[in-house]
Amino acid sequence: MNELHQKDIQALKVPKWQRLLPLPWTLWPSESRLLLTLTAFWCLSGLLILGSASWWVASRELGDGAYYIKRQLIWMTSSWSFLALAVSTNLRSWLRLAGPGLWLGVGLTALTLIIGSPVNGATRWLIIGPLQIQPSELIKPFVILQSANLFSQWKRIRTDQRFLWIGCFLGLLALTLKQPNLSTAALTGILIWLIAMASGIKWATLFTTAFSGGLLGTISILTNEYQRLRVISFLDPWKDPQGSGYQLVQSLLAIGSGGWLGEGFGLSTQKLSYLPIQNTDFIYAVFAEEFGFVGSVMLILFLLLFAFLGLRVAIRCRCNQSKIVAIGCTTLLIGQSIMNIAVASGFMPTTGLPLPMVSYGGNSLLSSLTIAGLLIRCSIESTGLVGGRRVRKFRQIG
Repeated sequence: MNELHQKDIQALKVPKWQRLLPLPWTLWPSESRLLLTLTAFWCLSGLLILGSASWWVASRELGDGAYYIKRQLIWMTSSWSFLALAVSTNLRSWLRLAGPGLWLGVGLTALTLIIGSPVNGATRWLIIGPLQIQPSELIKPFVILQSANLFSQWKRIRTDQRFLWIGCFLGLLALTLKQPNLSTAALTGILIWLIAMASGIKWATLFTTAFSGGLLGTISILTNEYQRLRVISFLDPWKDPQGSGYQLVQSLLAIGSGGWLGEGFGLSTQKLSYLPIQNTDFIYAVFAEEFGFVGSVMLILFLLLFAFLGLRVAIRCRCNQSKIVAIGCTTLLIGQSIMNIAVASGFMPTTGLPLPMVSYGGNSLLSSLTIAGLLIRCSIESTGLVGGRRVRKFRQIG
């Protein structure tokens, strides 16, 4: 498959800066343009929400109200570079890198159990110089890509290869649970399961896998006291409002205080040392308090629009692997967002999942924007102008 040649791009009479793109902007599908615009809006809105949620705490504890925003901007710059790389690189190249990338991620996840730095009782981080690396976040794009590799060709792959990659996925889930990180393990397992379902795997196999995953999660909850306390506090947070239920109680108070229209941007009171981890896992509670029910509905509608565009991209993709990658990218970004909102609203046990492109954290931002870039790349390749058949005739533009 030939990429669009440079002389063909020049024949379109497009501006020179557009020649740096994988396809001139005027030839991008409408879904690609909208997804890129929505992603940029998502990031900019996330910076504003993060600024409001973190300014008071950063001023009090670090002496610099903009501390978290500055660091997030640095990560955002590098993360958008990865989005650009994902958009400009042939999807086939990404799929070839998926296997080695997944094994590397599994190795780094295992390394966290040996030399990882503990944070809040969990060893999820590797300290490399000034950087804190969370392999369970950075591995997510490769989980999507390798799942597409595996399940799109499930009937043609040898049995030993099937067992190899299924064993790799199971090893990743087991290592993530061992950290312990139940939320990320559950999200990853659900993601792989949904990709398998979208690929047409037999329902009997899917139900057996779902039962096994639920059993594994139950064992993890029963053998880890802090996870068990979180589940108990989720069922009745008011039973111990100053202990295990404190986070959820304060989150619910913040959301309830928002009313219909909210307290106003920057006017949340729960972020003033009442609501724990208000700039990461519970940042939605600050948003809901400041923008109210109307703002929360607008956020849900935004996520639904993004999901709709992602599914349109999947429908228009020309090959099965691209379809599955698009479904996986959409599922992860929207699914993780919904899970974060559900946790803050008391519909799920308290977990450590960030709100993509909003919560503070460079690893999550890097992973999320790379996944968004892969989704946009799937849309661009659906035109057949790149990553597919070379177009023989072009219409003149400009």
